[in-house]
Amino acid sequence: MTLDNSRTKIIATLGPASSDKETLRQMFLAGVDICRLNFSHGKREDSIQTINIIRELNAELGVDVAILADLQGPKLRIGEVQEGTVLENDAIVEFVSEKCMGTAQKLYMSYEDFPRDVEAGDAVLIDDGKIKLEVISTNRNNSVKAKVIYGGPISSKKGVNLPNTRVSLPSLTEKDVDDAHFALEHDVDWLALSFVRAVSDVIELKQMIKRKKKNTYVIAKIEKPEGIENIDAIIAEADAIMVARGDMGVEIEFDRVPLLQKTIVEKCINASVPVIIATQMMESMITNFRPTRAEANDVANAVIDGVDTLMLSGETSVGKFPIETIRNMHKIIQYTETNRYNYNRGVPPKPGDPGIIGASVCYSAAITAERVGAKAIITFTEHGSTAKRLSGYRPKADIYAFTPNRPLLSALSLYWGVTAFYFEHQIQIDDAIENSIAILKEKGYLKTGDMVIHVASTPLKISHKTNMFKITLVK
Repeated sequence: MTLDNSRTKIIATLGPASSDKETLRQMFLAGVDICRLNFSHGKREDSIQTINIIRELNAELGVDVAILADLQGPKLRIGEVQEGTVLENDAIVEFVSEKCMGTAQKLYMSYEDFPRDVEAGDAVLIDDGKIKLEVISTNRNNSVKAKVIYGGPISSKKGVNLPNTRVSLPSLTEKDVDDAHFALEHDVDWLALSFVRAVSDVIELKQMIKRKKKNTYVIAKIEKPEGIENIDAIIAEADAIMVARGDMGVEIEFDRVPLLQKTIVEKCINASVPVIIATQMMESMITNFRPTRAEANDVANAVIDGVDTLMLSGETSVGKFPIETIRNMHKIIQYTETNRYNYNRGVPPKPGDPGIIGASVCYSAAITAERVGAKAIITFTEHGSTAKRLSGYRPKADIYAFTPNRPLLSALSLYWGVTAFYFEHQIQIDDAIENSIAILKEKGYLKTGDMVIHVASTPLKISHKTNMFKITLVK
């Protein structure tokens, strides 16, 4: 990687357009920080091959691109539909629980409890909201009748959203549990949980990870109204939050989504929890070699809001220009950060806050770094909590995390502004400070005359006890 990496990170979804090693290599060099495996699509053998390629490239290029496995969640779908089927406005359609070939009069719904969960008047949205129906009756057993409000062509296995219905499906389906076990066996860095509705959904996945004795981190995807209602508790438990604007824009009125995005980003920054914005960031680049002006504005505005990470979906998984997409997003991020970024954010710690000592040290380091013109804030971490806290305060200085925990190197790739290095256990804090500066000078990140701030625990062997920072002039 080059030394001009952006502080806002980039997730690229992998697929047929980005599965070969050379394309992935160019994407890494263009600025990818995290690779997403979408478990809604693809085969296990393809995922294994992709994971192996990512790790080969990390070793060859000397980088630490993370692997994110995205669980499908309780995605509702219709079944097979006859080719050429069109739902006409005002027509009546019956949804049934028994598999059948769909027609304009009858459609199979994969969700067995659909007749028991819906009420007359509930909306049924198909194909990302392109088709809208309204429930007129249900037999509470195996049949629901609905009137077409906005019709159109319909094809097989399209997704279904029920914005007015409290779906009784568990957040972790049988498929998700199976996929999660597979992902954990292959030591992915992050697991994304779809359609999170309550904090218990996150806890359930974290308990599974703990039982498997893995250190994988959990991203809660916010896309349901219930997730918005419980956002504070979910932020407190999740390792990161994803504003998943695709299903969110269907489940929730689209006019609310822009301000909901900004509210969630602000809440996450204040809690020092990484936040990701996803869906349609540069969607026109699936077929075009450059983004629209609106997309460039969308990316820049997310950066200005202070998000940790931006995610690309179809643009890099099935698009014609995956490498150009990364380059263009990287250019927008860098220009925006250079010319219009508001550093030093987050809420100052208050007396009585949990972890008040560590939070105060990190906050003070971020503020002091700007006052003394520090080039870098350097921290020593075993679990990433200090790097995460520093990142949450969005300091103007670069953040370098030194860790003896090799798996943590790639996991930290999701955090705003953090660059991680492997660093063997040090006994004395003075030696650790001196050695970390020497490494950064050797790699070209620091030079003589730079001011740096170190944040650490003393003694070094104690974890989760950040209690000091030191200002040093590089000699």
